[in-house]
Amino acid sequence: MKWKRVSNPDVIDTRGRRGGMPGGRVALPGGVGLVGVLVFLAIQLLGGGGGGSAFDVPIGLDGGARPPAADPIPASQDPERDLKDFSTYVFTDTVSSWQATFQRSGKSFDRPKMVLFRDGVQTGCGAASSAVGPFYCPADQRVYLDLSFEDELQQKLGAGGDFAWAYVIAHEVGHHVQTQTGASQRVEQLRREDPGSANELSVRLELQADCYAGVWAHGVFARGDLESGDVQEAMTAAEAVGDDRLQRRAGGQVDPDTFTHGTSAQRQKWFDAGYEGGDPGACDTFAADQL
Repeated sequence: MKWKRVSNPDVIDTRGRRGGMPGGRVALPGGVGLVGVLVFLAIQLLGGGGGGSAFDVPIGLDGGARPPAADPIPASQDPERDLKDFSTYVFTDTVSSWQATFQRSGKSFDRPKMVLFRDGVQTGCGAASSAVGPFYCPADQRVYLDLSFEDELQQKLGAGGDFAWAYVIAHEVGHHVQTQTGASQRVEQLRREDPGSANELSVRLELQADCYAGVWAHGVFARGDLESGDVQEAMTAAEAVGDDRLQRRAGGQVDPDTFTHGTSAQRQKWFDAGYEGGDPGACDTFAADQL
């Protein structure tokens, strides 16, 4: 993917801070959090040190938690500078793309922020450790990203390449789009009305975020910034984080009743649905009879 270094005040780098989650942890209510996600953490599924999610944390609302303050690492001392700058570019480009889409429809769009952290972080949804992987918190409308997950994605999940990482970020921004459209709030309401539908609703929400990532990727292609192999990298990442594949890697039995993000095939299918035409209207996973 062609990219350039950009500056974005909406990217908050807290990696220089320590003690990101003193005396706290992510609030885990019974059932699904505000965005309707019930997920398997890859750290649990893959076993061993490190970790990540597929890509979201089961997160509850904790109004007492405060978002982190910025504390960047000087560029000359930052071993992750290139990955940070690439992540900043992808986030900036994805958000700008969705802002333009909303404006064309005459709708307002609140820009999210992205927080880079290390080890742990305090969020508007509670405290989280790096083990949860990338996630989006609707309470403060921020994407949270530990850059070390890029290595987990490549080494443990077998999904390397810059566009695999771009897909992760675009997926999280997709969750912000769902907050802006009200989809996340509707899912939460439906979950309360029918707790037995929580997993299916979570799958539909996650697949829509995958589709939205595909919509953004189509725009990158349309302006000529995709490079050979980029789309395949994203498709490989989508396959790597399918519920069925993660369960097989964990050595357990594949149980569709416990799926929260969708199968590898479903995640690839919906990313491709967004990528093929670049139309957000093609991402209505809630109306689809067959996922």
